[in-house]
Order: sequence, then structure tokens, then C-alpha cells
Amino acid sequence: MHQAIIILSEDQRMLAETMARETDADILSVKDVEKSWKYYEAFVFIAALGICVRTIAPLLEDKHTDPAVVCVDSCGRHAIAVASGHVGGANELTRHIAHIIGAEAVITTQSDLNDLWPLDILAQRFGWVMADTHINQQIALFVAQQPTALLLETRDKGTDWMESHCLPHVSVFYHAEDIDMERYKLLLVVGPVMPETQLPTVWYSPKCLHAGIGLAHQAPITHLQSICKCISDHRIMQQAIVAWHTIDVKADEPIIRKLQEEAPVQLLTADELNTKEVPTPSAVVENHVGTKSVCEAAAMLGAATNDLLMTKQKGTHWTLAMAVEPRYERRGHVEIVGAGPGDPDLVSVRGRRFLETADLILYAGSLVPRELTLCAKDGAVVRSSASMALEEQCELMKSFTDRGLLVVRLHTGDPCIFGAIQEQMAFFDDNAISYHITPGISSFLAAAAELRSQFTIPERCQTIILTRGEGRTPMPEKEKLHLLARSQSTMCIFLSASIVDDVQRQLLQEYPSHTPVAACYHLTWPDQHIYRGRLDQLSAIVKDNHLTLTTMIVVGEAIDNRHGLSELYSSHFTHLFRKATKE
Repeated sequence: MHQAIIILSEDQRMLAETMARETDADILSVKDVEKSWKYYEAFVFIAALGICVRTIAPLLEDKHTDPAVVCVDSCGRHAIAVASGHVGGANELTRHIAHIIGAEAVITTQSDLNDLWPLDILAQRFGWVMADTHINQQIALFVAQQPTALLLETRDKGTDWMESHCLPHVSVFYHAEDIDMERYKLLLVVGPVMPETQLPTVWYSPKCLHAGIGLAHQAPITHLQSICKCISDHRIMQQAIVAWHTIDVKADEPIIRKLQEEAPVQLLTADELNTKEVPTPSAVVENHVGTKSVCEAAAMLGAATNDLLMTKQKGTHWTLAMAVEPRYERRGHVEIVGAGPGDPDLVSVRGRRFLETADLILYAGSLVPRELTLCAKDGAVVRSSASMALEEQCELMKSFTDRGLLVVRLHTGDPCIFGAIQEQMAFFDDNAISYHITPGISSFLAAAAELRSQFTIPERCQTIILTRGEGRTPMPEKEKLHLLARSQSTMCIFLSASIVDDVQRQLLQEYPSHTPVAACYHLTWPDQHIYRGRLDQLSAIVKDNHLTLTTMIVVGEAIDNRHGLSELYSSHFTHLFRKATKE
């Protein structure tokens, strides 16, 4: 945000410079405001509120175009959001300024005071488009907490947030036909299609639509009006179109050139279009351009799907079809969530949200504390995979996704490190199941934290090796422990307590016998134990303390090291934010 800090006198410059350093703002005089009003996105006045208001009053036009305005008193005790609180970002800027100078943030917008959703900036926050920005009536109804229906036709991070932060006066629906419109005073829609309703409505959508278009030769540009009317008649939001798609021989058509001014146009060959089976093929089209379909096949290819939101619509000299990108469809989904090292508080915020909304939680047995699953919603199925083979796990998850439900596959630590998720993802790929990974805190990071050690030491050790000993699962020849040990890096060894004799033997080939080691059992669990010693004592430490599963072995000079200085905070080191001081 391009910002200006407005001062009335040089007495305020020190406070202004403090804020400017953190916000990269320019410092201007109050006489500069009028001429720079259109140039800056935000103005922060250091002045009495009355002076601020009288200065900006003649310049204000519309909250959708006005810059954000914040007023800070000359003592730096209060930061007040004055104008464009939501749309312009003044509320957020006010909080930021207050944090910088240790002031109290003063926010007066009712939605913020009542912890309600700011309807006018939700689209901006989540990257959506909005059908109408003039929603004062709808905001008033929402702030008054009138009964509100929320229709979630699509799914993305924004809709997940709305579900997890749902308000008492809001009822969530996934299908328009399930809504009794007479029970509600306001309708919120997130999706590209608007249901028929007489209710005051706020309509958002992700940019998720791909439009396929077929054209007669040199179709007049005036036909764009009927194309747009067709979209409107089907109650589809045109602003949600990501791109238009058509056959390459239509590249120079007037309508295509006009469409390119609004959104990207993808040109496809007849051979590419012929790869799609479509609901309404045409022999006439095939005779003219060599493919049975242009608009339907183009929409499918553009969205990378075999489904259509709107099948072929035929107008004078044009055809039109629409498809939705699958990642936005409200369909079955698997979220692979990293549980963290054990402490339920160390799962990510995003991971917990998924756990709270999942219809099935399939967790990795004894490797994941069951306490993590206690946040499951009422009616959710919670199963341990400890006794399940891969096939059984996959079929169980598929039985839920086939019904359009949400599955959380809960793995220990970070699922990408010894998480055995590759074969599950192969199954998801083969069965066209939507999935995503929410990372977790790995046990090697928990080990560093619990050991109070920095695993990378300047000029001593700058590399961390994550590996395991060779047990039933063979190690690649180039990754044998003794070969990896040659670097004498910090080494974190997983899944190897049962073969500790071999681990110690291989490590001693390269590390000195006095190298510090730590055997970390059940990191962050209630029964956590950490045993320190020397490398030549490692086997005895593990065996004497009966350490088996969920034991992390750490080896290297970084353990408990307090020597070596980073240049990052050195007064003699110049970087982007600080110049070195001279001796």
C-alpha cells in the first residue's frame, strides 16, 4: 500500500519517521494532501481529528475509490480509522500503526465491533469477484443480525473460513433447493450461479469459469450483447470467467479480439478439441472445422474437466458453453494433514480447521495421539488406520469422497517426511479424487526446540540430514549412513531405535566418538524423555532406557552448541534494512 504520513509541524517528525520505517511511507506536509490525494492509497495524519476531517472532507467521493485515512494524535496514544475502513483498508492499517507505536486502535465500523464478517471486503480478502458493490442495504441487514442463508456452491479457502467462523444468525447450505427462502431476510452466495430469489443478496464467486465459444465466420461484434445476455439469463456471473476458449481458426474474429480485452483467450486445435466427448456433437461443425464440437469441448479443455456447468447454447452466429475448474467444485476431498510431533497444540491452525470440519478422520494409529481427533464435529467418523492395509484405507476414504464428503488423513509430524503418502496419492490420482496436503511440524524440528539447539551453526555446520537406518526397508546404495556421515552435518535419524547397534557402528566410521548425541522419545508427548550422551554411548542409551518406536536420534556438534556468531545481527554487516557501523 503506497502511503503518506501527514505532519503539521516538525515537532511530529520523530513519530512520523517511526511509522515510516515500518510502513515504507512518505512524509508530507498537510498542504500536500490535496495535490497527492489520487496518488496515495492511504494517508496517516498526525493531527487532531478535527483538522484531519476538515482537510479530507472536500476530497472524499466514494468508499470504493477513496484512499484509506487514519488519524494519530500528536502524543501517539490513539490511532483512529477515519475513512475507507473496510474497502480501502483503513481498519487494518489502523491496527498496524497502533502496533508500531504502542497506541490504542480505534475502530468504529459496526461489523468489526460485533465481530461480524465485513461483507464489502470478503471478495478482496479471498480473491473472489463480486456481482454488485453497492450493498449498503445488505450490510445493514447483516449487521442487524437478521436471519441469513449462506449458499456455498464452490469450495476454496474462503468458503472453508466462512464455515469454520460461521455466525449464529447464519445458516449454511450447499444446494439452493434446500433453502426455505421465506425463513431468511438475506442471502449470501459464493459460487458462479445465482438461484432464483427475491431476497436481498450478496453474490461472490471465485474466478473459476471457463467459457467455450464457437463463432460463424466474421460474426458481427454486436452479437456480444446476446452472448452476455445468454450468460445472464442462465444466472451465471460473467465476472467469474477466467478465460475464453475457441478453435484456432477463429483467432482473428472481431468478437475474439474484443474478448481478449477483458480476459485471456486460449486457441485450440481441432485435434485437441476432438479429444473430448461432448453432450451435443455437431456433424455440421465437424464438416466446417474438423471437430464435432467447439464450444463444449473448448470449455472442458480450458477447465480440465469432463463436466459442463452450461451445455451448448446456440444463438445467431455463435454457440456458448461453460465449465467450472474442478478444484472449486464442492465435491469429495481428502486433506492430508500433518499432525505435528505429538502435542495437540502443535497442529497447524489450518490443520485443526480441517479436523473440525471433516466427515471422516483417518489417523495413523499409535503414531498420532488420539487427543488430536477430539475436536471432530458431531457425527464425524474417527478411525485408526493401525490395523488397515493400504487397500482398506483407500476404499474407506473413497467411500466418503464418492458422497461429496471431506476426509482428513492424519499423519504424524509432517506427512512428506517418512509419511507413506505417496502410494495414497497414486490411488487418489488414479481415481480422480481431489486432495491436498497441509504440512505439519516434523519431529526433527521438535527435537531442535526441545534440545534448545540451533541445528545450523555458522562456520561449523550448515546442513541438516534427515534419514533412517537400514532395517526391513533397504536404503539406496548412495544413502548408506556411513556415506551420509562423511559431511559430519547435523543428522536426524528416524525409525532406527531397533537397529541402534548398526546405526552407531556406521556413524563411528566418520564422526568422532565424543560427538554429542540425543535420543528423543515421544517428542512433545506427555511422556517425553530426552537422553543425551556421546556417540560411543548411543546404543547403551537406547537399550538401557528401552526406547523403541517414536524415537528420534540426533547426532552432531550442533547439540547444545553456543559458539559461533551469525553475521545477520552483526553491527559490522550491511544488509537491506541496516547499514554497517564503522569501527
